Amino acid sequence: MTTHVDRKLEELGLSLPEAAAPVAAYLPVVEAGGMLHLSGQLPFKDGQLVTGRLGDSVSLADGQEAAKLCGLMIVAQVKKHLGGDLSRVKRIVKLGVFVNSHADFTDQPKVANGASELMAALFGDAGKHARSAVGVPVLPLGAAVEIDAIIELA
Repeated sequence: MTTHVDRKLEELGLSLPEAAAPVAAYLPVVEAGGMLHLSGQLPFKDGQLVTGRLGDSVSLADGQEAAKLCGLMIVAQVKKHLGGDLSRVKRIVKLGVFVNSHADFTDQPKVANGASELMAALFGDAGKHARSAVGVPVLPLGAAVEIDAIIELA
């Protein structure tokens, strides 16, 4: 089934990665009360985890790209959970963005825009969401960014 989101991905020259398996004792997606709650997703490029710290070894532009990659993984997880039917996504409700940051780095919201702008591009007005963007001293496996999500289903 080809959806509007699939067509937008193609128009943007993007493709979804394979939905990553959990690396610990949790589920990647839990559906409850018409909402999907997604565990934190990490940025993978060509099968490799994007690692490093913003304000140190990772530039702002690379951090935004890492956030975009997390966003693509979120969409991949949703698509897998919904059996390929992204038309069931009613709204991206909230993204929680965690940025592996040097103590002096304060552009976490700009990093998070990499994922936020992707959601708006793919889902239109339904992709505009509430968000938090916080800096943390370390993320699992040394990831540069991790993003979790809450998504409303139709």
